[in-house]
Amino acid sequence: MELRARVNAAVKQAMKDKASDRLSTLRLINAAIKDRDIAARADGNDAGVDEAEVLSILGKMVKQRRESAKTYEEGGRLDLAEREVAEVAVIEEFLPRALSDDEVAKAVDAAVSEIGAESIRDMGRVMGVLKSKYTGQMDFGAAGAKVKERLAG
Repeated sequence: MELRARVNAAVKQAMKDKASDRLSTLRLINAAIKDRDIAARADGNDAGVDEAEVLSILGKMVKQRRESAKTYEEGGRLDLAEREVAEVAVIEEFLPRALSDDEVAKAVDAAVSEIGAESIRDMGRVMGVLKSKYTGQMDFGAAGAKVKERLAG
């Protein structure tokens, strides 16, 4: 099932279950997707955003909420931190399974050999390959460090 359809089905189910916290998070997801659709239409893309772009949106939402939760914890606002963590759990339901460290290392090795990367200058191309294949499945900040380490060594 397409990601948007899964989110919309989850919205309907949350309404039936009267799960207000879950429903508000699902509505935030829909709003983020619609915002990006509108921006894409303004750029001349009438079809809106594709599945990979939706995964990217969800990944950014998770990253934002994790950072917020950390900030709230440091500030002693555990109630707000717990809410952010709960939102992360709902958003992650729609993301593919995250790759383990070993799988990320293998993906980096495969991307490096695929494009024949030899130096740190090729890092952008390697990251492009990783982003095209593994959007929503890995933290590209951590993957970037692994790529740099692999190309430097």
